[in-house]
Amino acid sequence: MHLSSLSLLHFKNYPKLKISFSKQMVCFTGHNGAGKTNLLDAIYYCCLGKSYFHSTDQHNIQHEHDFFRLDACIKLDGEQQDLKCVYKLGKRKELELNELAYERLADHVGRFPVVIVTPDDNILINGPSEERRRFLDMTASQIDRPYLDALQAYTRILTQRNALLKRGLETGRLDKAMINVYDEELSAHATLIHEKRHSYVAELVPDFNAVYAAISGEREQVGLHYTSPLNERPLAQILQQNFERDRAMGRTSDGTHRDDLELMMDGHTVRRFGSQGQQKSYLIALKLAQYQLLYRQKGVKPFLLLDDIFDKLDAGRSARLLHHISDASFGQIFITDTQRARIEAVFTGHPSPPEIFEVEGGELV
Repeated sequence: MHLSSLSLLHFKNYPKLKISFSKQMVCFTGHNGAGKTNLLDAIYYCCLGKSYFHSTDQHNIQHEHDFFRLDACIKLDGEQQDLKCVYKLGKRKELELNELAYERLADHVGRFPVVIVTPDDNILINGPSEERRRFLDMTASQIDRPYLDALQAYTRILTQRNALLKRGLETGRLDKAMINVYDEELSAHATLIHEKRHSYVAELVPDFNAVYAAISGEREQVGLHYTSPLNERPLAQILQQNFERDRAMGRTSDGTHRDDLELMMDGHTVRRFGSQGQQKSYLIALKLAQYQLLYRQKGVKPFLLLDDIFDKLDAGRSARLLHHISDASFGQIFITDTQRARIEAVFTGHPSPPEIFEVEGGELV
């Protein structure tokens, strides 16, 4: 899979830009705020139909405009795929592949697999459990359409159940028959979600351990564990036993929406005991394990987007990381860095030097 060209119109800080790529390794350099990360996000948006950073599309529109447009030309299995995405304020987002519009945006997810690593990913370690579930969901959704369907259905029904519980708390009257209907539907979807998450995490672990060892020089032992209320008992039983508590709280207290990942290093949580360099190495290893999982499951090498990847990594870890991603199992890679000299130094002597673009103020210089 190769991104041949990318066009942006009123996307974030880009008034208008078209850029072509000829190499497998591409680097964007420039000062903070120049727009390097926005280029990565544009690629991510083309792959998944949404921004990695903003859940609200209007935040991706350049100031003083009312729409943005992205166009990408992607070569997949020897065939050219032309993608167009347009969002206009107050209108439904339009996503087209080869001039055919998607009826459901979810149908696009997984067609062009992608993995992104950014400094913001530190929230996976230090943030709430919903961030780690988001990581699991974006991994599984690119692989498994039934998973995405079950996740969307579970989320919708959970919202309805919570609204009913809240209304019951406010009025003192609760429709138990409807709660039972919701419980049955939630249980069916939760079973599939739990099974898939459990399976994919188990498949991530060996690659994760191997990549971390390669990057760190085998200095630390890391662990990754999937935790879920459904590890102990089925959701139907959980909902039945928690009914009185849920009614008193006005919301559903337990289920797959409470799942989490335990991120460990040398028997302790990475959050509390990992240094900045160790935490970054941990996150990179986790994302590169995600990459290998997508590659195995999809049979296509995903795009790999690495934002400020060498920041907070010492020279040894940077060199080992570069050696690892230079392996033939990786496809097209996009890297950003604030220092062109650092990029050039890192790639000194590399058999395939990257294509380097200098970015400033939403333009190439």
